[in-house]
Amino acid sequence: MKKTVWILCAILLLVTSLVGCGQSDVKKLYVYNWGTYIDNSVLRDFEKENNCKVVYENYASNEEMYYKLKSGNANYDVIFPSDYMIEKMIKEDMLLPLDKQNIPNLKNIDPKLLDIPFDPGNQYSIPYFWGTLGILYNTEKVTKPVDSWNILWDKEYAKKILMYDSQRDSVGIALILQGYSLNSTNQDELNKAYELLVEQKPLVLAYVNDQVIDMMIGNEADLAVVYSGDAVYCMSENEKLAYVVPKEGSNQWFDNVAIPTTSQNKELAEKFIDYLCRDDIALKNTMEVGYTSANKNALEEASKEDDYNNIAYNPTDDILARCVAFKDVGEFITNYADIWTKVKAAQ
Repeated sequence: MKKTVWILCAILLLVTSLVGCGQSDVKKLYVYNWGTYIDNSVLRDFEKENNCKVVYENYASNEEMYYKLKSGNANYDVIFPSDYMIEKMIKEDMLLPLDKQNIPNLKNIDPKLLDIPFDPGNQYSIPYFWGTLGILYNTEKVTKPVDSWNILWDKEYAKKILMYDSQRDSVGIALILQGYSLNSTNQDELNKAYELLVEQKPLVLAYVNDQVIDMMIGNEADLAVVYSGDAVYCMSENEKLAYVVPKEGSNQWFDNVAIPTTSQNKELAEKFIDYLCRDDIALKNTMEVGYTSANKNALEEASKEDDYNNIAYNPTDDILARCVAFKDVGEFITNYADIWTKVKAAQ
């Protein structure tokens, strides 16, 4: 009996030891991404396929992500910065160059999304999601044609307008409306954008971020500035809603996957990026999130679904022709921040 107990104890000790070793040997991949920007099953499947643990965290803005990495108190392996932020981080040596041999599924990415000026040759980043900025509106409440940013200054819709709480997006709209560049570094032009936004302020119900989704689905506002992916989801939940990219032009944005210099596991990070480029994984992510996939096969497949067969998910070439990407404006970004702070504080 004692011998049996001893054997059982020995077996238990061995099993415990093996489990402990297994846990300590499991590699961890630290992923830092936008909120609700991936199918959670994708993370779990990657863990199983690669015998690793994904430690996943969210951020709300490019700036939040940037400053956390800049602080030196972060050790993320994979991040999802936008166009202008990628350009900024490359300049500041915050991203590691990619070994394309470790990302064979790069062949699945739509060629028109590659070699964009913010990352020539995609040396540091691979496209993930992309889209446009436009106006989401309630077709039963808005009777006038919605084809210009001007409608956001129409007094008929006072307190029924939602503006995006973003210095680049909202100030950018005011710049475009006056014929200026979305990437202006001219203070006089910025001052005129400020005046236009202050003129609009009495008409604005609220300056919002993710709240725009529930508010538009719930018919709390008639018009809203939104990203195309949010428009896709809102329209799938409320058939009264429609989306347009105004005739004056807008922003075509790109969210790419990159590896920061803080990474302690570049090889596994490149495996993860390659995994995200797989057709089946890209399709899962785009169907879950609603944003336009950079994977050409996933985009084509998703566009067959009624909820995704629209210009918000798959914009036409003529829409894209009047859109431009944000550029890094360097230290002048503080001028944008000052203008936006003043707009929100204006009485």
